[in-house]
Amino acid sequence: MTTQSKGTALITGASSGIGAVYADRLAHRGYDLILVARTRAKLDTLASRLTSATGRSVEVLPADLNKKDDLARVEEVLKKDASITLLVNNAGIGAIGPLLNSDVNKMDETISLNIGALTRLTYAVVPAFVARGAGTIINISSTVAITPELLNGVYGGSKAYVLAFSHSLQHELAPKGLRIQAVLPGATATDFWDLLGYPVSNFPPEFVMTSDDLVDAALSGLDQGELVTIPGLPDKGEWDRFESARRDMSARLSRREPAARYVP
Repeated sequence: MTTQSKGTALITGASSGIGAVYADRLAHRGYDLILVARTRAKLDTLASRLTSATGRSVEVLPADLNKKDDLARVEEVLKKDASITLLVNNAGIGAIGPLLNSDVNKMDETISLNIGALTRLTYAVVPAFVARGAGTIINISSTVAITPELLNGVYGGSKAYVLAFSHSLQHELAPKGLRIQAVLPGATATDFWDLLGYPVSNFPPEFVMTSDDLVDAALSGLDQGELVTIPGLPDKGEWDRFESARRDMSARLSRREPAARYVP
């Protein structure tokens, strides 16, 4: 049982799946916890188990992050609780149907949670982290951030935002002492797929990672100092080459004159 605290980790979407595994692993690593999710009963059960198993302080904060008042309460905690050293932005909504078959109001909710809430929570905690010269932000993106053709375009776009936002945070805040990590899960065995009406059993077993393995791999990536962790990618060199090509091309994207192929 760990006795020395590493500070407090606030985890969104913490009641089940990936968020609950993060709660377990971080508690065992010596973090006290603030668990955020909509369902208090699940949070209370998880908090009781983790307190018993680890001796860590575990606070529950029931909140629907798509409701302004609830989101504001979590923002206030992030702004005022000086013990918070780690934010895990895990809460999100998925979508798999084609755009033409999707309810635009549901898509708006996806954007609001996956992008809006994540951004506001990050903005809430960053000033305190910068003032202390330390702090870690883990943003749960998805492999659809770089393969947007696979699922719903709004969902893929929202996760591409998370990846781009993480790159920008790293560029701006790493020199100030902050750690930023974007995690890109592939298909993961959680209730995510059941909620979308497409059970994970529809996938070939070799495509699906357990949430335990996913989080363990993600935390290993954090320990190794990765900005982007893709737990299912066998050859990290593929991502490194992809990223190197993107950064190399970026120096040639803005010019005074159009490229020759566009000149009559």
